[in-house]
Amino acid sequence: MVSKWGKVKLALGLNLCTYVPKKTLDENDDSGSSTVSESERHSGAALISPATADWDVAPATPRSQVLKLSKSLSRSSKKTCSICLASMKRGDGHAIFTAECSHSFHFQCIASNVKHGNQVCPVCRAEWKEIPLQFPSLDPPIGRARVNPVDWPQNNALMTVIRRLPTTRPTPNRHISPLFQAPEPAIFDDDESLGHQLNSTEKSASDKSSIDGCESCDNRKVKIETYPEVPAVSRSSASDNFTVLVQLKAPGSISVQEPGKNQVNLSQVSQTPRAPVDLVTVLDISGSMAGTKLALLKRAMGFVIQNLGPNDRLAVIGFSSTARRLFPLRRMSETGRQQALQAVNSLVANGGTNIAEGLRKGAKIMEDRKEKNSVTSIILLSDGQDTYTVSNNSGSRQQQPNYKLLLPLSIHGGNSSGFKIPVHAFGFGADHDASSMHSISEISGGTFSFIETEGVIQDAFAQCIGGLLSVVVKELQVSIECLHPGVRLSSLKAGSYPNRLMSDGHMGTIDVGDLYADEERDFLVSINIPTESSCAETSLLKVKCVYVDPFTKEKVSIRSEDLRIKRPEKAGQESVLIEVDRQQNRVRVAEAMAQARAAAEKGDLVGATSILENSRKLLSESQSAKSHDRLCVALDAELKEMQERMASRNVYEASGRAYILSGLSSHSWQRATARGDSTGGSSLVQAYQTPSMAEMVTRSQATLLASPSAQRNVRPVWSFASQPKPR
Repeated sequence: MVSKWGKVKLALGLNLCTYVPKKTLDENDDSGSSTVSESERHSGAALISPATADWDVAPATPRSQVLKLSKSLSRSSKKTCSICLASMKRGDGHAIFTAECSHSFHFQCIASNVKHGNQVCPVCRAEWKEIPLQFPSLDPPIGRARVNPVDWPQNNALMTVIRRLPTTRPTPNRHISPLFQAPEPAIFDDDESLGHQLNSTEKSASDKSSIDGCESCDNRKVKIETYPEVPAVSRSSASDNFTVLVQLKAPGSISVQEPGKNQVNLSQVSQTPRAPVDLVTVLDISGSMAGTKLALLKRAMGFVIQNLGPNDRLAVIGFSSTARRLFPLRRMSETGRQQALQAVNSLVANGGTNIAEGLRKGAKIMEDRKEKNSVTSIILLSDGQDTYTVSNNSGSRQQQPNYKLLLPLSIHGGNSSGFKIPVHAFGFGADHDASSMHSISEISGGTFSFIETEGVIQDAFAQCIGGLLSVVVKELQVSIECLHPGVRLSSLKAGSYPNRLMSDGHMGTIDVGDLYADEERDFLVSINIPTESSCAETSLLKVKCVYVDPFTKEKVSIRSEDLRIKRPEKAGQESVLIEVDRQQNRVRVAEAMAQARAAAEKGDLVGATSILENSRKLLSESQSAKSHDRLCVALDAELKEMQERMASRNVYEASGRAYILSGLSSHSWQRATARGDSTGGSSLVQAYQTPSMAEMVTRSQATLLASPSAQRNVRPVWSFASQPKPR
């Protein structure tokens, strides 16, 4: 029986004879209706159509189906759109287009895809001889027939037609046409104007007045606390390695109930005034991203687009063998969102992996823009290794590739202008180059996340933008000054943050940069304690913070109270303060992780696991661990996980290296990164995740499905412990 749409094509003489494998026909005709395959449901690979902001996600499937993803996603289904993976039913208000290769799509989905120059099937890569088009007119173009496909709403303002492509002689090694055939401008100074940002400013001004009207305006300032290792040292005692903890906390977010919102739609929405963001996403669309990965990337990008505000601006770079700017820097107004979604949905995977070219284009957008939002960042995602700029085939294992070659000068801050763009890198799957992605983020001042399981890519993006959309402190610099003439600074343990000690040891500084709402930074300072002849106390140091409030654009300067310790004639044996002990544990564990990674890279997995085991033992004996401190519990869980991921060389290469590097990135910057199941609500490894990040992850999970924990397998289908060691 010929469908109505088939009759339309026959009447126009557009139907083409096509060979369809019997297997495909059997699959689609067994029961008269075809549904989404089990592994398609597990992938949740739904895209956002430019016409809607809703996700249609199927329920979960068992882990045993995960391995069938690539096979099942390639199957054709007459009842499922192969682009958005939503069902296609007659009478639901959507036109259906069936290509000559037998794959079916919603007319609007495929027309949007074709509009940007893609004239091949997104599923089987077959070149089409006829393509669907949409025109914003009720009158068809001259020489083209007007078609109203099956079930297309008659009041729709778009006219839809099918156009036959001119036949071309096959040429050997023909390359797929790139996206967006329009030539790129030489200078990317076509960014959309920031305008006066009236709506956001009026809203924020209201928030500001309500905050300023509260009892304590200090809630909007950075808080400084200092803790000595012990509160008292006897007068006759001296110490060359006395630890002081300097603790900073950013202003917190304020959550309010939005009228008419329920819990599923995230009733708690942050109302803290924040700075608008200029965000450039640099996305890997090489051939290895085809299928499930690209579908999930599009869905995750849809979530990012929908959660940016009207004063935030977004640009999209796609890179494979080369890189192109797919979407210029535009404000995420209603129109901007629709255009961005359309650009993202048109992505097609093919070619190699040229990360350096993608980052160069991303940096160029930031450099050439005419106007600048105060918060600037690049999100980089890749599932492969750059084969164009950096070679990993070095003769010696100790010879490290120069990953700095992947970064333009403006990103790594090697120039004298001080202009630096943080790159938050996301390594996707088991085949990405974790070392290069970690180096890119470390050099630029960003973080590195490991997306081990494809289904959590959206949560990883959500956690990242949850932070970027809550920046409340800019350009924070900390200075520590000794008060007593006999006290000197000997070291600053500040992780990856640039820090300096004056030659006389009297003062030190730490460049912290931006802080998200509710973020904390803890720095350990080593000083010497001199003897005292008669004084009952010794003044040790004071701390000063200078930063820019991104909301008021004003420079803020605050000072701590002077830190003093008591100097009795005799002092008993006192325990280290738990606040100091906790941070000493964090620093020691991070150092053990780095040592274990170095041993593993040399091939000594036994030595690496031994280092981690010794670190766990020392951790368990600490005062804070014995009091069941939450950070210590998380550190122990992370060390145990790393041990499992060093069970064999294969396991380490597949996931252990990336997991450890993501952990090192998190601890060195004291900022949340995604790795393993760290974004899951039940995960123990959630150090540094702020309320704004957790809120955005919850929003991501709520949009994916009603019961997030039922679908997602955040661990691989095999257990590390059960994986056999190679012989």
